[in-house]
Amino acid sequence: MLNNIKETIHYRQMLISIVRRDLRSRYKGSFLGFLWTFINPLLQLMVYSIVFPYLLKVQQDNYPMFLFIALLPWIFFTSSVQGATTSIVVGANLVKKIYFPRIILPLSVVCTNLMNYVYCLIIVFAALLLTGVHLTFNVFWFPIVLLIEFIFILGLSLILSALYVKFRDLEHIVGVVTFVWFYLTPIVFPIEVFSGKLIEIIRYNPMVPIIDSFRNVLLFGKQPDWSSLGYALIVGVVLLIIGLLVFKKSEKTFAEDL
Repeated sequence: MLNNIKETIHYRQMLISIVRRDLRSRYKGSFLGFLWTFINPLLQLMVYSIVFPYLLKVQQDNYPMFLFIALLPWIFFTSSVQGATTSIVVGANLVKKIYFPRIILPLSVVCTNLMNYVYCLIIVFAALLLTGVHLTFNVFWFPIVLLIEFIFILGLSLILSALYVKFRDLEHIVGVVTFVWFYLTPIVFPIEVFSGKLIEIIRYNPMVPIIDSFRNVLLFGKQPDWSSLGYALIVGVVLLIIGLLVFKKSEKTFAEDL
């Protein structure tokens, strides 16, 4: 496992080149180009901000920012997992022709979406200031929360990308699961809308403490709940270890299966 990590670091320039290419080509030929990075989440924000507080009567102070702060890391999560799942198959030509650490492919997808999220933070911080939210020193915990989400996403992405090479139905399953997962995570509404017992069950969802932590450090000016965030970190590290092992075992037959 350590050798794989060292090899990936050795091929870091290839990873950087793929991420740059993906960022440049994502909106190539589009009139608005890179602005779509900001427009897509803003459009979702507008829709959810109208539907939930006014039609479904969700009561929450500064609801647009309550939603926006949670929506962007969720987009980072779903875009990464869904894109990484098919990354080995999409990169079949590279896999068959040249040698490189295959982990570069799902890792590049996660890193590309991470960069998109980082760019969107420009809008997040501007919107926080415009809506009168006072940032505190607890905002400096933000990179730790983001790192924990990255670890969780990468572990899940490695598992799914390796399995998808053999099981192509997985792409559709992931789409359905992430759709349901969205509504089992307090993104568009506070977790208090669930009943007591259901809240306890939902808190086992590792995205819950991650989303809560983003809100705490950015919107509420508080430290993360370290016990629940530690749970998310443990889940993420376990998934990452499993992902590395599954990927290492599966990559030996990638070229044949493709």
